[in-house]
Amino acid sequence: MSAGRRIRGSGGLSSLLPPPSSLAFSFITAFFLGAVTVFGFAPYYVFPLPVLTLAELFFMWSRAESPRAAAATGFAYGLGLFLFGVSWVYVSLHDFGAMPAPLAAVATFLFCAFLALFPAAAGYACARPAVARAVRYGLLAPAAWTLTEWTRGWIFTGFPWLTFGYSQVPSSPLAGYAPALGIYGVSLAVALSAGILILLWQRAIAAIPHPSSLILRVVLHRSALLLVLVWLAGWALKQVEWTQPVGSPLKVSLLQGNIPQDLKWREDKVLETLETHRALAMLSRSPLIVLPETALPLFLEQAPREYLSELAGHARENGGDILIGVPERLPGGEYFNSVVSFGTAPTQTYRKSHLVPFGEFIPLRPLLGWLVGVLAIPLQDFSRGAEDQRPLAVAGQRVAVNICYEDAFGEEIIRQLPEATLLVNVSNVAWFGRSIAPRQHVQISQARALETGRTMLRATNTGITGVIGPDGELKAAAPEFAVATVTHRVQGYGGATPYVRWGNTAALVLCALLIAAAVAIQRYAARSATV
Repeated sequence: MSAGRRIRGSGGLSSLLPPPSSLAFSFITAFFLGAVTVFGFAPYYVFPLPVLTLAELFFMWSRAESPRAAAATGFAYGLGLFLFGVSWVYVSLHDFGAMPAPLAAVATFLFCAFLALFPAAAGYACARPAVARAVRYGLLAPAAWTLTEWTRGWIFTGFPWLTFGYSQVPSSPLAGYAPALGIYGVSLAVALSAGILILLWQRAIAAIPHPSSLILRVVLHRSALLLVLVWLAGWALKQVEWTQPVGSPLKVSLLQGNIPQDLKWREDKVLETLETHRALAMLSRSPLIVLPETALPLFLEQAPREYLSELAGHARENGGDILIGVPERLPGGEYFNSVVSFGTAPTQTYRKSHLVPFGEFIPLRPLLGWLVGVLAIPLQDFSRGAEDQRPLAVAGQRVAVNICYEDAFGEEIIRQLPEATLLVNVSNVAWFGRSIAPRQHVQISQARALETGRTMLRATNTGITGVIGPDGELKAAAPEFAVATVTHRVQGYGGATPYVRWGNTAALVLCALLIAAAVAIQRYAARSATV
């Protein structure tokens, strides 16, 4: 083998490892890389890490013997990522859903294996030996990765958790793309950076025979300049104030009742739960008070009239309103996961429209209805609220409410914009115990604040309750698993970021352009080779 051929075959972190002798070696390596990538997300925030591990995955795809082998490597990466990143699903199923441990473990594994199919699909699409190296790394792989993440965000109602764009929120320069292109635009920037890194690494390997010019060759290479441009543009976008303050700052109080999940729905604990939230609310002097999701563990019609009257009267004394998370049952029998306002403004209601599969409804009930008897989850058959609900006019603001993991879907949040001046998320992540899920959820909320240029208020049962500024930074927060109130002065904002106007369309168009460019370059190269 010639020296030139040895150089072309080198590159990536895998060049530092023994040559893979089997698909099993690649599978184990990719699984490890995926597992390590979890440290790039909250609560660890090592944001360069996903760029590095994705770069190595791209390189492994380029060395795969076939598209099937690349798909297997992508599957292993995804399996490591999701088993270590979202295995808290087991806590919901077993610890609080009462599913037998073996069945919960199998269900969690199958769920993570399903999610791993999306990185596998990206690998299959990218592993084309005839595609030039620069085209594969710089165009095809970033587009394929981003498109499969976007697909994961909507198929079968969607599960966009651990989308790579979230790993950059809020501190990375790449987070600056969020208000312009949304979280998938940030993912595209991560994937582009990964592809460029591989090109730079291989440039460095090629320059090894000329050590005197090694640094100069790498630093001045156009790939290095492109990488700097991607990150510099992200930093520059972070400096733009996309929205403008509207009205005077508002004092808000976010209540965290810290009701244990295993006690929350017990009939003998209902009065205690009501009293906990009443006492917290009565201590607040804020014009806007927000209680968490299902703060009242009974239907609104069952809540004591004097209880609701007392809370509404207190809100009026404060010159504002109180938002209460409570299940709501209509005369026809339908029931909703709702937020209802009481106070100076007329009573208004937001009803959750994006429900959690198996938690709030059973998909394919004729086939999977047996799960109702396995899971000890209350209210498993919520109805969906309308998609075109408008912000609640309370406390002098226009408040766009979303419930629990609805804030994982950016294009659904912007339905209430630019009319809304504040975002409010009410959640009960006690379902996930003392796992990393609550911290991951905060990072998702931080992305929504960045995308919309709005302050996000989070009121949760056990944490993390807090205030997120339009720059994505957590301004104030309560400790987890403590009875607490976060009181903070916040600013309403008006105007529309590019993402509010375009949604995910701009990021998807960029992906399509990258794929079109890859096809055009390959066709041009093929024609040139035949001349």
